[in-house]
Parts: sequence; structure tokens; C-alpha cells
Amino acid sequence: MKRTLCLCLLMLNSVASAQTLADPTQPPPESRLLPNVEADVQVTQGPVLQSVLIGSGGREVAVIDGQTVRKGEKFNGATLIKVSKNQVVLQNGRDKQILTLFPEVAKKAAH
Repeated sequence: MKRTLCLCLLMLNSVASAQTLADPTQPPPESRLLPNVEADVQVTQGPVLQSVLIGSGGREVAVIDGQTVRKGEKFNGATLIKVSKNQVVLQNGRDKQILTLFPEVAKKAAH
């Protein structure tokens, strides 16, 4: 009887150890049911305007890609020529580039 019991326990143990465990680093199965968000994500190219500071006494400053730039100073070869409450203008030769705070909000509002 003891021998049969031991044999049964060994068989149950081998069956239990033969089961594969789920990989804890894999996303949950429910994530396959969600829509693909990557298609909606837009990759931002070029510099990003992060903040604008307009102070008394004519102080006009922009934070672009983490760098503080005053009006008239250069950022990546372009000169900051205009600062307003939600956008700035960079000029490099004849080329002008307008950077806007929260550009995705401005795009949605235009639609």
C-alpha cells in the first residue's frame, strides 16, 4: 500500500512539473484584445518647445529641448527671432521654423 501511494505521488509530481509556467515578462493575454495604439502615435521631428517666459522689461525666453534660449540667441544654428505666449519662431538664413506649445492640442482644435 505504501509503495502504491509513493508511486502515485511520484506520478502526480511528474505531471505537475511537466506543466509549463507562464512567462512573467510577457504581456497579459488581454492586451491582444486592445487596439494597436502605435499606429496613432506620431513621432515628433525637430525641436520641441517646452516653455515660454515673457517678463517685464522685455525679457523673452524659450525652453527648447531643455535648453534655455533668449530672444536673439542661437539654438542649433538658428536664431530665436520671435517669442509669443504659445509659440516661438526660429530663423536659419531664409528658413523659418515655428514651434508651438502643445502642438497636438492645436491640431485637434483645428479639426
